[in-house]
Amino acid sequence: MYKRVLLKLSGEALAGQQNGLNPVVLVRIAEEVKEVTALGVQVAIVVGGGNFIRGKFAEQMGIDRIQADYMGMLGTVINAIAIQGVFEKHGIETRIQTAIEMSKIAEPFIVRRAIRHLEKGRVVIFAAGTGSPYFSTDTTAALRASEIKADVILMAKNGTDGVYNDDPNKNKNAIKYDRLGYNDIIRNNLNVMDQTAIAMCKDNGLDLIVFSMNEKGNIKKAVLGEHVGTIVCKEENV
Repeated sequence: MYKRVLLKLSGEALAGQQNGLNPVVLVRIAEEVKEVTALGVQVAIVVGGGNFIRGKFAEQMGIDRIQADYMGMLGTVINAIAIQGVFEKHGIETRIQTAIEMSKIAEPFIVRRAIRHLEKGRVVIFAAGTGSPYFSTDTTAALRASEIKADVILMAKNGTDGVYNDDPNKNKNAIKYDRLGYNDIIRNNLNVMDQTAIAMCKDNGLDLIVFSMNEKGNIKKAVLGEHVGTIVCKEENV
């Protein structure tokens, strides 16, 4: 179904039901990504850092917003290194590229180099967000997917299996959408991605699949075009 995908992993998804990193979750992601790459699908990953630090929480502690955002970027680098270590133990060749230069542990982000790695079958892990404060890792995912010309963004969520009209953890009557357009999200103020990321996906014609990370096999199902979660695309459906 898709030749090149960008997998967006939140820090919370890597933590599972605990703080920090959950090795069981990391191994499961590695196994699923290995299955996908074995099909010839090129995989890039954008990882969040919310399992270690979130900018808004650091700001609540009196830390300046810009400093807090940089702390969050460093959290994504920790996660990227962990993913790389587990992936390579499973025989998956990887490269980390960071938006903030740190040559001792990763390559700087260079789009042509990233595409070349993907073409050689390597999984490219993008870390440190956009390298600038005030931008979320959702925006990073939309930006990097556009730059590498990915066919789709696979947004793996922890605790939800798609897009709902209300918080399903608080409202048992919340309705899940099977398919949405980006204008539907904006019009109905649905909590999927921040507005910058949504606008970027819409402008570049990127499809987005929002699904649960907690169900084994969902990454492969999404890549193969099987229905999982909620599909968000340019067309309006609501």
